[in-house]
Amino acid sequence: MSAKPTAQLAPLPWIEILSYWLLSFGSHLYSFYQLHLFSKEHEAGLQREFHLEKGLLKGFKKDLSDFEWSFWTEWAKKSLLWTLIGHGVISRLTSIFYPRLKVPAISLYGFLAASRVLGIKGVNVLLVHLGLSFLVAQLRKPALTWVCNLLLLSTLQIQWLQEIQRSWYKTEEEYYLLLFSVAVCGLRFISFSLEHCWCPPDRGRIVQLCWLFSYTFYHPFFYNGPIVTFKDYIEQMQMPAEKTDRNQSAFTFAVLRSGRIILWWCIAEYMIHVMYMHSIQSNETYLEILPPWALGGLALALVQFFFVKYLVLFGLPSMLATLDELVPPKLPRCVSIMYSFTGMWRHFDEGLYRWLIRYIYVPLGGSHHGTLYKMLSTGLAFGFVCLWHGGHDYLQYWALMNWTGILVENGLKSLLTSSFVRSIVEQNFSATMERRCTALLSACSTAMLILSNLVFLGGIHVGRIFWKRVFIQGWSTILPPMLAFLYCFAQIGLEWTSYPP
Repeated sequence: MSAKPTAQLAPLPWIEILSYWLLSFGSHLYSFYQLHLFSKEHEAGLQREFHLEKGLLKGFKKDLSDFEWSFWTEWAKKSLLWTLIGHGVISRLTSIFYPRLKVPAISLYGFLAASRVLGIKGVNVLLVHLGLSFLVAQLRKPALTWVCNLLLLSTLQIQWLQEIQRSWYKTEEEYYLLLFSVAVCGLRFISFSLEHCWCPPDRGRIVQLCWLFSYTFYHPFFYNGPIVTFKDYIEQMQMPAEKTDRNQSAFTFAVLRSGRIILWWCIAEYMIHVMYMHSIQSNETYLEILPPWALGGLALALVQFFFVKYLVLFGLPSMLATLDELVPPKLPRCVSIMYSFTGMWRHFDEGLYRWLIRYIYVPLGGSHHGTLYKMLSTGLAFGFVCLWHGGHDYLQYWALMNWTGILVENGLKSLLTSSFVRSIVEQNFSATMERRCTALLSACSTAMLILSNLVFLGGIHVGRIFWKRVFIQGWSTILPPMLAFLYCFAQIGLEWTSYPP
């Protein structure tokens, strides 16, 4: 989980790069088309088993099996979209007329908006967690801080507490919103507590508590992120407005970014209308009979939908944060140009990656205290992510696969950059051939990366069937062309990182 920049690789002939683009784009379209044909062919069976809804597009059903997308879109229509717009209005008005009251105003608004949706009891849970974290942080002992906050996060898994909290709400969705809010706020409490332990502020405790309150209830990031550290939040909020560099007006920026978010939303909705990938992945029989191209299309559709979904879920909060003169983490990078486990962690959820680096990886030794500390730091970071997501068995497999992938990639990198191997490579390979070999190794890494993501998105049964059909039964028929196309994807990814547009 190191943060070293990618070295610039040798350029390839433009005709070769063009062929990679055409093969990559063409394979996506053809595999999606085959998955679409399979979806329409088995639409009646999927309708009986998963109750596909009437779609927005004439002649198409809508697959609502992705819980996260259905959950957040329903909440957006109910209240979250309107409260986020309200945050933007209050932030702009206070910035123009009462700049000194901006932070208190948006903090109070965030608290009231959370109280309206979660209810007084739900917000009281967060206030109790906030108060305990704040009190323990005053002791300035990082180990004690971790123990306290991990115990608070573990309360999300206590059965009798879950039942009590469920009784507060009329629907299961309201309880889940509280669950997600507490989990995300838990990262903020850890961030505040550790920053306080490492660099005690020179301001009084009441001021500290006010900043923690503001950080916790900052409305755009409150329910789902993205994650911003307490240090970054307070520094950027305190930065004078004249120091910000804005090339276009806030109105123009908001209109253009809103247009992009609507486009991403339309793409996500189109995908679940023409490809029923989430329903198909839930049925092992369909996974077993999918034709090879449709099987590849299912894998690509699942990870691409996950990417587009988070462009939407992080897009609007990031836009509002930018208008508030914060610097939110970059939006996820397209998964089709991800060619390593390291790159996936670094560029998909940049906020979570920075959080893990700052509060787990570096404090535990990271890459500065030898290989053993690096392995331990990386393993504990993945262990925490697994625990934070709920610690289910499929998450344990996913975390183990990612940890192994990172270790293998780092091991190969160390081997290939050693003086002995470098001398052999330089004597026998040209710079362009070296890049092609790098892309071939990256294709193998990408195959394992996709497999781990399928476990995360669909569960152990999806990963098991893909492993059996592609790597065991299809080692001579499905695996070679799959690696060939992944090689093309890797070359596009290498081109993107070495020569960004």
